[in-house]
Amino acid sequence: MQIAHKPDDYTATPNSLQDKVILITGCTGGYGKAMSLAYAKAGATIILLGKNVRFLENLYDEIEQAGYPTPAIYPLNLEGATEKDYFDMAQTIEKEFGRLDGLLHAAVQLGAPTPFEHSDAETWFQVMQVNLHGPYLLTKHCIPLLKNSPHASLLFMTDDKSGAYWDAYAVSKAAINGMMQSLAHEYEGTSLFVNAVNPGKSLTQLQIRAYPASSDNQDLPRPEQHAELFIYLMSDVCEQSGFCFTP
Repeated sequence: MQIAHKPDDYTATPNSLQDKVILITGCTGGYGKAMSLAYAKAGATIILLGKNVRFLENLYDEIEQAGYPTPAIYPLNLEGATEKDYFDMAQTIEKEFGRLDGLLHAAVQLGAPTPFEHSDAETWFQVMQVNLHGPYLLTKHCIPLLKNSPHASLLFMTDDKSGAYWDAYAVSKAAINGMMQSLAHEYEGTSLFVNAVNPGKSLTQLQIRAYPASSDNQDLPRPEQHAELFIYLMSDVCEQSGFCFTP
C-alpha cells in the first residue's frame, strides 16, 4: 500500500468544506468527535452517526452553539445493525440531502487483544461487525449518494498493529486496507476519491485501552492536532486515491 502525506503547502480555511454534506461514524469517539467539529468549522454539514443518543445530542449542541452549520443526528449501533438498517439510512439521507460529499469511517472497536488460540469468538464477531462489516455495508449503500456529488471523498481509518496478539482488531484493519484499495481501483477516473488514514498513536480511549500502562500516553498528539490532514482528504483539493495517508 502506498503511503502519502498532506502537501506541505496545504492550509485549511473556514471555507475548505463549505456546503459539503459529510457522514461520520463513531462521531462521539476520539477521532469521530474531533473531526465532526473540525469539518463543521470548515463549513460542512455533518451527519452525526453514533449509538449513544445523549452524546450525539451534546455534540449537536456544541456544533450549533459554535455557529457552525446545523448538523443532523442519526443514532445507530453498528454492533447490531442489519443491512436493512444501512439501506434505510441511505434512503433517509437521500431524502433529506440528495447526496453525500464525504464519508468518514471513524467508528472502531478494539476487542480484547489476546493470543489467537485463546481468542473469544463472540468478541471476534463484534469487532468484525463494527470495524469491517459495518463499513462494508454502509459504504455499499452510500456509494450512490457519493456518486451524486461533483467531488466525493470516502475515507477509512486504519492502523498498523500487525504484530502478535492483536487478534480481530489487526485482521479487521488489514481487511479495511484491502477494501479501500479495491474501491479506489473500481472508481479510478471518477469523482469519487477513496483513501485511508493512519494517524498513528494518539491520545484516545482506544490508545489508553491498548496501552494502559504506557508512560507517554499523555504526551501523544490529540486527534484535533491532525484535523488539517483530515480536512485535506475531504476537500476538493485532494484528487489522490488509493493511498494510506499519515501525519
